[in-house]
Order: sequence, then structure tokens, then C-alpha cells
Amino acid sequence: MQKFTKKVLVLVSLLSSVTMTLGQSGPALQNEPFDLSRDFRDFTNTYFLADSLAGFNPTTGQGQLKWRRNQYYPQHAFNNTMAGIHKVSGNEFPGIEYAADPVLPFSIEFVSPKTIRIKAQTGYVAPSTEPSLMLVKEPNKDASWVYSKTKNGHQYKSAFGTVVITENPWAIEIHDANGKLLTKTRHQVDGKTSFTPSLPFSFVRRAADYSRSVAAVFTLSPDEKIFGCGESFTRLNKYGQKVNLYTTDPNGVETNGMYKPIPFFMSSRGYGMFMHTSSPITCDFGATFGASNALLIGDESLDLFVFLGEPKDILDEYTNITGKASMPPLWSFGLWMSRISYFSEQDGRTVAKQLRDYKIPSDVIHFDTGWFETDWRCDYEFSKNRFQDPVKMIADLKEQGFRTCLWQLPYFVPKNELFSEIVSKGLSVKNAKGNLPYEDAVLDFTNKNTIEWYQNKIGNLLKMGVSVIKVDFGEAAPLNGIYSNGRTGFYEHNLYPLRYNKTVADITKQITGDNIIWARSTWAGSQRYPLHWGGDAEASDMGMEAQLRGGLSIGLSGFSFWSHDAGGFAAQTPEDLYRRWAPFGLFTSHSRCHGQPPKEPWAYSEKFLNTFRKVAETKYKLMPYIYAQSKLASEKGLPMMRALFVEFPEDPGAWQIENQYLLGEDLLVAPIFETGSNERNVYLPKGKWIDFQSNKIYESGWHKIEGGEFSIVILVKEGAVIPQVKLAQSTAQIDWSTIKLVSYATNGVATGKVYLPNDSQCQEVSLLNKGKKVQLLKDPYNQKVKWNCVSFLEK
Repeated sequence: MQKFTKKVLVLVSLLSSVTMTLGQSGPALQNEPFDLSRDFRDFTNTYFLADSLAGFNPTTGQGQLKWRRNQYYPQHAFNNTMAGIHKVSGNEFPGIEYAADPVLPFSIEFVSPKTIRIKAQTGYVAPSTEPSLMLVKEPNKDASWVYSKTKNGHQYKSAFGTVVITENPWAIEIHDANGKLLTKTRHQVDGKTSFTPSLPFSFVRRAADYSRSVAAVFTLSPDEKIFGCGESFTRLNKYGQKVNLYTTDPNGVETNGMYKPIPFFMSSRGYGMFMHTSSPITCDFGATFGASNALLIGDESLDLFVFLGEPKDILDEYTNITGKASMPPLWSFGLWMSRISYFSEQDGRTVAKQLRDYKIPSDVIHFDTGWFETDWRCDYEFSKNRFQDPVKMIADLKEQGFRTCLWQLPYFVPKNELFSEIVSKGLSVKNAKGNLPYEDAVLDFTNKNTIEWYQNKIGNLLKMGVSVIKVDFGEAAPLNGIYSNGRTGFYEHNLYPLRYNKTVADITKQITGDNIIWARSTWAGSQRYPLHWGGDAEASDMGMEAQLRGGLSIGLSGFSFWSHDAGGFAAQTPEDLYRRWAPFGLFTSHSRCHGQPPKEPWAYSEKFLNTFRKVAETKYKLMPYIYAQSKLASEKGLPMMRALFVEFPEDPGAWQIENQYLLGEDLLVAPIFETGSNERNVYLPKGKWIDFQSNKIYESGWHKIEGGEFSIVILVKEGAVIPQVKLAQSTAQIDWSTIKLVSYATNGVATGKVYLPNDSQCQEVSLLNKGKKVQLLKDPYNQKVKWNCVSFLEK
């Protein structure tokens, strides 16, 4: 009893601390984004500014950092009041027991020749009780950096950059291999050139509860651009924005909320940063002060990774630490057909038959919220009234080339028959009183018993023949909750999607052999568990464009694979919008039609049906290209749907574009967003580009291009080989023994990649273009495959 009482008191204390902190800066409404910036302009709080090194061992990289105590105060001039910051003395009693200007641990480590790790403490921090789920493993230390002493500090140098540590005033400078300053920490002295007070590198101690948060503040440079932070639907370049990294359900894609925040970003200057924490974070990318990149991190310690290089280098380094996406199964690259919702076995069988009757290639039938007895009430049981024999249905669908996907969620309403069991067995998140923080019971994935119970439910469905589970929601883990591992939602809220993704992916791989889910929410590391889709987009032109920005943004955050609901989710899709959105949905690595009915193409005009069929057929013919490029992307942490500057970092124009993308290395795709239009302005990076539909050749620069029959602009990079196969109605029926290699070389040699299912590695094929005749120079498969080589003019 004594141990139990002590545990309860500890939990109450933890929650009290979080509740008081939330009173200062937390959401006003349940699960709205958490904004930490208010805590860094609070007159009642105390601020400790990074001042100088108090000691440093250059061999170990360990040292101590002195922090100067400050406080905000109002400063007034001619009817204008601003908040300044000035030094104050200690306010503790007895003063001899507490340092007014604390000296605390600081360290710098080198993980690879391109990766630096900076750590700093703001006080005592309890050691972690489990390895970080965000990391593949604790990174090794790299010994290639060469140390030298400088006049006022220390220098470390690798083949890719230089780190300079200044002792007084304390600063860390990051330089590239040519010596160019990429960024540096901001000290209080750096603000002397402006009348506007700006926050330097510091930490806050809240008067309400003495909890602390770090402000890791770095410099920004002229014309610097910032990208990443997860699936953000706002402008792709985050400079000038304040981004709250806090999982939430934005209920659409036209707000600043994010299903998939990721504490990682990259800069156009040649560096990236990963904030290794699951606490709420607010990134002020020059929004408050143009020269300051203020990373306001809720954690009481700083663990920051810095990566050097071009975008591809940075993504490779970041995913070396947090993990790379494994290659999803071949069938997942086919078309997923869905709506909200198919309610019966007859619905599933009918849509499968219609897909085959209308000859629309497809691989997955998804049953959304309606496969239970009561719509939305998840109990992991097929309705006995509407599904006569679900096992036979799943087997029959698979025989026809269709996999089955099922929806579910980790929240259980009181009317759910599983609610009492979950609560009585202690499987849900609790509050300090031992009750539920919400009306719903929310599964606690820090509890091993919860994982076992939940995986048993999911496992039974997979054993029935289900191929993939839709991992919906997960963004609303209670912020004021107490979790089984003893931590509060301040740390578990953002980590919840990663635990959720992992739990479903693990049991799916164990039973089916495929590492695959269909998930909406994420945190850093979730890319290890593909796939993820873009949430509930508005069925509008603006919703379509915002959905693309979100896909590009998460691709710049370490995710190789991403999909979305073609046509938009929230309302019935007008045919003109669907005409333009469907090809965008199909020209991504993974394609799903989903949302308010109807979504099936035969429910629209015959003209739309025929065009939809042709676009879907084209994707299936291009499966060798998509599959090979996906394999390459998964090995390097690259997105399949990538911003232009990933492939063309030396092109200033490529950094400006946010409504076009490259599908792999060689296909440039530009959706058409305007209602009633079938053309758009397209920016083409250096080289020549060949229209996939018309074969017209374009030079680099801006062009107004027709969308053609497909209502989308698709161009091929000159010099590319695009492998194709004969049309099949499902990926299971593809004949991989004959591959057509289409050369898009206007002169000289064309190259491309081929990766056959179950083959060990991608192979490069080279074709020599002589007029209209193309000769295979290298057969990577030793005549196991029959090659049909043609030029783009003959395709």
C-alpha cells in the first residue's frame, strides 16, 4: 500500500507540473497545436543566456557552459513599448546554495564526417528508462574530425566541413568544406546591431513550476530557405514562418496544423538539423526576427544533430540515424480503391467485379469505417449481418488480384463493447486520478499488456488473410495523461504516432512478412514503417495544391513513400476536379481513391472513365520504373515524390518551385490546379525535357504546357531510359520476363535503372541511341529478361 501511495503521489506531482506549464503556454482548446513561443516572452519567467565556456576537454568534446541570468522588462520610447531582456541577480534563498549564473554540462560529438551532435543541459535531467524510439540505435562516434586549437577556442575539421567553438563569448560556428559560414549560434552580443530585442541561445525557467525549455537560436543568412518539419501544408519554404511541431488533427490540409510533424529541417545553405526530442517544439524561422532561427524546444535538455551537404546528403545522413523506409511489397504500388465506406461483403465483391469489368488495373480494396456492426465503432469484428463469410471474401478477392485493407483506430467510445475491458485491464492512458483524460479510452502503447492485447486483435484479422491495416488517427494522445512508463503526455503525445505505427507494422510483418501499414500520423522514425497518407484534404483546387505541398514537405523530412486521397476527402468531388486530381494521385509511388462517395470512376462520365483507365494503365506499364526508383529511394532516404531542388540543388529556380515534383530521378510531374483549365506554367531545370504524352521537346526555363489527354503535365529528363512492361490488371499478373526500355535520348547514350521483384539490387542499363534504333549495351540479368528496346519516338 505504501508503494502504491508513493507512486500515486509521484504521478500527481508529474501531472501538476505539466498542468502548470500548460497554463502558461499550452493549447486553449483540446489538441490544438502547442505554441512554446509565449513562454519565451513572459515577464514572470527567468531566462539564462548561453554566455561562455567554463571548461572544455577537446579530446572528449565534453565541457561546461556558463549561463547568465536575465529577465524581460518593458522599455519605452515615444509611445512605443518593447520587451527587452536584461541581467538580474539571483532570487533564491539561501543564495549561497543556488548559482545565480549556473555552469552546466555541454558537449559536442561527431557521428560521421557529415554529422555533428550538440548536447547541453539546463539542470538535472533524469536518465532515460528506455532507448530512444526515434533512433535506429545510439550513433557511434566518428574519429575522422581533426582538432586544432584556435586563439579564442577550438576547431574540428573533416573533409566536408569545419566546426569552430569560441570560448568567450560562447559560440558554435558551422562551416562547409570551402570555409563558408553556414550558421552559428546567436549570442546576446549579436543583437547589438538592431533596436529590436531578439532572443539569443538560452533556456527559460518558468516561474509557475520551475520547468525549463531550451531556445537553440542560430543565425539565418540572406536568401536562406528552410524546408522540412514534416507534412506541412503551408508554403514549402518555411523562412518567415512559425511552425509548431505538435501532432494534431488539422481536419483538412489548409491550416498550419500537422498530422505528421517531424523535428527536422534542411537549409538551402547546405545544412540540416534534427531536434532529438518528443516534446512540443516551436520553430521560429525568422518570423519574429529575420536573422534568427529560434528552435524553441520543450525538453529540459538539448540534443541536436547537424548535417552537412547537399539535400541528398542531408537526407541520407538523417535517415542513417532515424532509419530508412524498407521497400514496401509490390502490390502496394498498385491502385487502392476505396470510399467512406464500403459497408458489406457485397459492396467489396461488387467494386472488385466492376474494376475488372471496366478493365481498370487495381490491387487493393479498402473497407473503411463501415465493416463493423456499427459504423465507426471499432471492435475488430466483421458485421455478421453484412459479411456472410469474410475469410472466403478475402481469399476470393486475392484470387482476383486484390489485397484487402481494413480501417481501425486506437480510441474506444463508451458504447463500444471493448471499452469496459480496456479500462478494467488498465490498457488505456490515465489521468492523475487514475481515470480517463477523455471520454474515449485511448490505448496506451507504452504498456506491454496493451500492445499484446491490441496486436492479438490486429493479428486475428491478418490471419484471416487481411494484407494491411489502416492506422488512422493517433494525433490526440492526452497531453495531460499519465502513461504506463511513468511519463506524461508532454513527452508521449508526439511519440504516440511512432509507437502506434511500430505496433501495427511489427505484427503485420510477423504474420504476413510485409512491413506495411497505411497511417495518418507520424513522428521522427515513423518512416521506418511505410506507408503514410496525407489526411483529409478538402475537395477543392486549393485543397489539391496544399496536399501536394504536404507531400513534398514530408518527403524533405526523411519519408520515401507518401500517398493521399485522390479527389479529396471531405466532400463529393466535382468531375472537373477529379479529372485533374486523379492523374496526380496515380503519378505518385502509392495511389488511393478515397473519400466521400462516389470515388469509383464509372460513377462519373464515360469520358472521365476512359481517361482514368488510361492513366491507371500507364502507371501499371511504368511499374518497372516506379519499382526501381522506389528501391533507390529507400536505400538513400530519398522521397519518391521529390522537390526539384533535391535533384537540381545548383539551380536557383528549382528552390522556388512548390507545385511541381519529380517522381524518382527522371519524371517531372506538374498537376493542373485551376478549375476549367488544361494547361499551366511549368519550370524546367537545366537540360532538355520531353513531353511524355506528345513527345514535344522543351529546353530549360519557363513554359506554358498543355496537360494533354491525361490533364496533367508529365515530362521525361533527356537521356533517361524509362523501363516499362506489358499492361496487367494487377501487379500479381505483371510479366517481368519482357521489359521495354524506352530511350529518351535525343542524341547519344541514355541510362536508366531496373529492379526486378525479389532481385538483390538495382541494375543500370545503358542504351546507345542511333536515330530510331536503340541497342542494349549491358544486360544486367544475363539474358533472363527479354529486352525490347525502342526510342521515345517509337514507344
